[in-house]
Amino acid sequence: MNTSHPLQQLAQNLLGKSLHELEPEETHVLEQIRQRRPISRDAADASDEESTFGERLSDTVAAVGGSWTFIICFSLTMLGWMLLNTDVLSHFGLAFDPYPYIFLNLMLSTLAAIQAPIIMMSQNRQAAKDRLAARLDFEVNLRAELEIMRLHEKIDQKILQRLDQILERLPERRSEP
Repeated sequence: MNTSHPLQQLAQNLLGKSLHELEPEETHVLEQIRQRRPISRDAADASDEESTFGERLSDTVAAVGGSWTFIICFSLTMLGWMLLNTDVLSHFGLAFDPYPYIFLNLMLSTLAAIQAPIIMMSQNRQAAKDRLAARLDFEVNLRAELEIMRLHEKIDQKILQRLDQILERLPERRSEP
């Protein structure tokens, strides 16, 4: 087995795998270890770097449409529409959408038909963000675990060196009267 490639050596020493057996996340972690660079990244920032205008728009629509402010304003608008068409304008014979508010129902149906897929797009994007966050967490956890293993190995080597030094001195002390 050729272990001349630095990543191959790290893969074999730390994970007990050859380079071609590694998952992409494992390769990324080993490359960062080799380059002595930090691996942690903010999932929200990483996701925002890759997002399109439409994805950001769907997030905004979902955030606004799922707020109490929207619900209260929308309820007040509907109440105002109904009062305007039932009491105020009908008094003058100018009601453009009298009871049973057919035009209002059409507008609500249209709003629901447009808003539902946009909210679903935002939910899909949130799921993608969650998967990215999980992948980044896995990379950080793997890096931490591998670094701990490397530290254990260094400490074990130091302990063995110290034991060798102690054992070298022991026969000298035993031979002294």
